[in-house]
Amino acid sequence: MNMVYKTNRLWSDRLIPEIRNIVGGQLLQVAPDDLDQHNATDLLMLDARDVRVAARVRRPGYAARYPHQFTVRSRVPSGAETELSKIVNGHGDWMFYGHANLAQTAIESWKLIDLNAFRAGLIRLGTQKLLWGNKTNADGTRFTWFDTRSFPAHPPLVIASSEYSL
Repeated sequence: MNMVYKTNRLWSDRLIPEIRNIVGGQLLQVAPDDLDQHNATDLLMLDARDVRVAARVRRPGYAARYPHQFTVRSRVPSGAETELSKIVNGHGDWMFYGHANLAQTAIESWKLIDLNAFRAGLIRLGTQKLLWGNKTNADGTRFTWFDTRSFPAHPPLVIASSEYSL
């Protein structure tokens, strides 16, 4: 296993319990009165099928500098398939995109991105009309950034965030 991957994975996995709490809260809705009164149902799942969630957490300092952007890994030195390729190929339903706090112990801010809306935006607008770019790190890993404001309003790209929720 690649040491850089392992180090990054160990760092981000520390925040998985908090990510689960945030995303899990978006999957449940308060049941309508009829279901509550007649079917012993107070809460229901947003979607009855499995929802596959990619999770990306940035280190401190990026949330304030790039509040409307999210990044997706688009090249690794090994040539392995990247998150962007997997997403474009139809994998994943949502992406949790968070920023760690200064102490790197909790999530400072977050967005929940609908990957179907992301793919729809790529298809409808193409890369000519979306605001995006590439950033290559010193280790040869490349990330592609996208500005959430450049995506169509419908279907909504950001389905929940630390600023607002469903």
